[in-house]
Amino acid sequence: MGEVPGIEGAGEAVRLPRSWDEARARAFDCTAPLPAHAVPLAQGLGRILAADAVAAHDMPHYASSAMDGWAVAGSPPWILAEPGAALVAGQASPIVTGGNIPPGAKAVLRSEWGELSTDDDGLPVLVRGAAARPGEPKNGVHIRPAAQEAARDEVLVKAGTTLNPAHLALAALGGLDELQVLGRPAVKLVFTGDEVVESGIPAAGEVRDAFSPQLGAVVTLLGGAVVGQQRAADSLASVLAALEDSAQDPADVLVTTGATGHSRADFLREAIATMGGTFLIESIAMRPGHPTLLAELPDGRFVVGLPGNPLAAMIGLLTVGAPLLARLGSRPAPATLEVACGTPIKEYAGPTRLMPYRLVYGLASPTAHSDSAMMRGLAAADGVMLVPPHGAKMGEMVRAIPLPWK
Repeated sequence: MGEVPGIEGAGEAVRLPRSWDEARARAFDCTAPLPAHAVPLAQGLGRILAADAVAAHDMPHYASSAMDGWAVAGSPPWILAEPGAALVAGQASPIVTGGNIPPGAKAVLRSEWGELSTDDDGLPVLVRGAAARPGEPKNGVHIRPAAQEAARDEVLVKAGTTLNPAHLALAALGGLDELQVLGRPAVKLVFTGDEVVESGIPAAGEVRDAFSPQLGAVVTLLGGAVVGQQRAADSLASVLAALEDSAQDPADVLVTTGATGHSRADFLREAIATMGGTFLIESIAMRPGHPTLLAELPDGRFVVGLPGNPLAAMIGLLTVGAPLLARLGSRPAPATLEVACGTPIKEYAGPTRLMPYRLVYGLASPTAHSDSAMMRGLAAADGVMLVPPHGAKMGEMVRAIPLPWK
């Protein structure tokens, strides 16, 4: 899917990102957007249109009635003709809403404005009812002309539009069965950790699964489509099996949690090297989330390796996963914003610190409970501040990452 100049293959010397900004840029620049493709209308909701959707025929493609009643020609009384038959002056035929206007018809008389009667010879005729206004129906009234809404080849929805239900209905009315949309990266989630329990209260030495309830939703907010998830035991064989390409869950990106460190229970890096993958980012000079990695496998799939601690993983996903998914989905690189620091933050020798914050009277103050293993601070946050090693003064403008669910 693309290479980054100066990056070496697995097992060779790799130039590590020296900053958060370098890692962010590398995650965006390491690949090209996925190709556009056609999807059925039922699968188009929320997708970005890659090419103008144009009408395949006139809309409507025939002149139709806007009312239940009678198609009429000339003035009353009208002799009744067979439904759909061509009319001459002095004739009428029954018609329903949406019905094809018969040749020769000049207007539609609403059902509540007409009455069936008889002429002097006792033959059935249609006349204006007592509720009809004088002169009704005027020529052309209650007839929807062909191409009233759009002509054939007229643009219905412009390229670049995010498709909503009304767009899909409009495309169907225009005679379209599918639409060209921008590529959307398919993502498989891989959760590691033998100590993780999925429900109930964990025992000492165990931890609750904080990822499966939320990671897929965040990936979706970032523009990915989750196509599957799998758990891997803390062994090289299990991690390798989870990373293998699957016809059942074909993915462009694998997002893994845990096993990004270098302990005897961490096998992700070894698995990537064993598969012949290329490390694009081995670690990032940031806290939390330092062990976050990005690699490309020989088959072109990407691996976004997130740390096992919940807040560290989310910071890693916002740092690396967000730009990668944006690039694959033909969207611009995620932007940062600036906020005024609401409290003095001391110097911290080393990496950039990413601190969840709350806005109080327009000032961004770090939240409590923001250790890498905690989620309480992020749950209460309005965004994440990027605090440089020299710290920040109260009122100083600092960069921040918006939260995708805000």
